[in-house]
Amino acid sequence: MLLIRSLIFDFLMYATLLVQGILFAPLAIWSVDGAYWAMKTYCRTVFWYLKVVCGLKVEFRGEVPTGATIVCAKHMSFLDVMMLMEHLPRAKFIMKRELIFAPVVGLYALRIGAAAVARGKRGGAVKKMVTDVEQGHKKDLGQTVIYPQGTRVLPGVSKPYKVGAAVLYERFGQDCTPAATNTGVFWARRSPYRKPGLAVMEFLPTIPAGLPLKDFMTEIEAVVESNSNRLMAEAGFITPDKIRAK
Repeated sequence: MLLIRSLIFDFLMYATLLVQGILFAPLAIWSVDGAYWAMKTYCRTVFWYLKVVCGLKVEFRGEVPTGATIVCAKHMSFLDVMMLMEHLPRAKFIMKRELIFAPVVGLYALRIGAAAVARGKRGGAVKKMVTDVEQGHKKDLGQTVIYPQGTRVLPGVSKPYKVGAAVLYERFGQDCTPAATNTGVFWARRSPYRKPGLAVMEFLPTIPAGLPLKDFMTEIEAVVESNSNRLMAEAGFITPDKIRAK
């Protein structure tokens, strides 16, 4: 039954992406505000589908950043992308380059000033990311969202943090808002299941601008990982270390 509900949800989610994406395209092309309105409307529609079809609710905690800042977030699922998009006033994502060519998604991402990064190019990718973010800042300051691990991570899996977030933090001299989540417990990477429960996105206390790069890297990883683990435990997920301890 869980699989059937999940498949129904997926159909509704993608069908709505196509329909709303096309219907709202003129509005998005007309103005950036229109693009944000369309994207937030889509996210809220998907949240309603999740609650009604799958029994999965979303909840936001902490103080939402509203000014120009960097948001360093745990990335576990497409759901946490939508949660940040819906709740942040002017989110602009650092995203993999392939998504720019995705139907519908690419148009809206470009319209709001998302920065596309080619994976595997290391220093060149970081330089290109900084340039793209600078261009976005010239058009519209907002909340630059970056996933420090660079990809979706399964619950309980350890993956190193990359230097890109620290480069942006140092280059732009902005405060950083860490964000923790437990979305992967309910909607894991490459899983067909959308499990019932409460998916949480928590905005954590701001890390002020000016820390040395190394200190920033240490702090952001400790804060995001520890709080994401706390939220996953709250959702009933048992980490492998705890399983071994038993």
